[in-house]
Amino acid sequence: MQAQLVALSVGTPAESLIHNGKPILSGMLKQAVSHELWLDTLGFEGDGQADTKHHGGPDKAVCVYCIEHYDYWSKRFNRELPQAGFGENLTTQGLLEEDIHIGDIFELGGAIVQVTQPRQPCFKLSARYQLPELPLWMQETGYTGYYLRVLTPGKVQPAQLMKRITADPAALSITRANEVMHQKLHGREGLEAFIQHPALSESWRSTFAKRLARDLS
Repeated sequence: MQAQLVALSVGTPAESLIHNGKPILSGMLKQAVSHELWLDTLGFEGDGQADTKHHGGPDKAVCVYCIEHYDYWSKRFNRELPQAGFGENLTTQGLLEEDIHIGDIFELGGAIVQVTQPRQPCFKLSARYQLPELPLWMQETGYTGYYLRVLTPGKVQPAQLMKRITADPAALSITRANEVMHQKLHGREGLEAFIQHPALSESWRSTFAKRLARDLS
């Protein structure tokens, strides 16, 4: 199983978006590059996040989005979308959220990466397109994309393949994780399955653990 890189994009924080009438600092507006980049445990060289509490870090070093969803959003927004239109580092073709599992390990050029969680849509996506409903729409569709941690740093080139070298045996897909998080499906069993998975990001593990504790109280 593999995905083709359609674009490799990076960007540093700038006051590039407007929210509630005021400029906000964001690394959302990324630009595709045509040259090789170094990927380390905190992300690509030349990339950065404005809000490091909720974005970035080892569990969210790389953001991935599927180009297959662009046509759907283009029609729903009634506009053409730019490259890296969802602030992703990797725009891919060939593997969707239903095909990707927490803990899957991929070879990405000279780097080795692992899937950690779905992308959590935030208000900065709303600000980019002036669509307050967008995070909710992404949660409802499941077209969220996902994050990777870097197990082995290395060089990555645009237009290469992201090859799955280990399929996680638990087979807990990004789609299923979104269902548990946003639709509250699969009940206690779903929460426990993700909480127990060692590759899940700490932020999602904490959220699921708190929800399970409330359900049991």
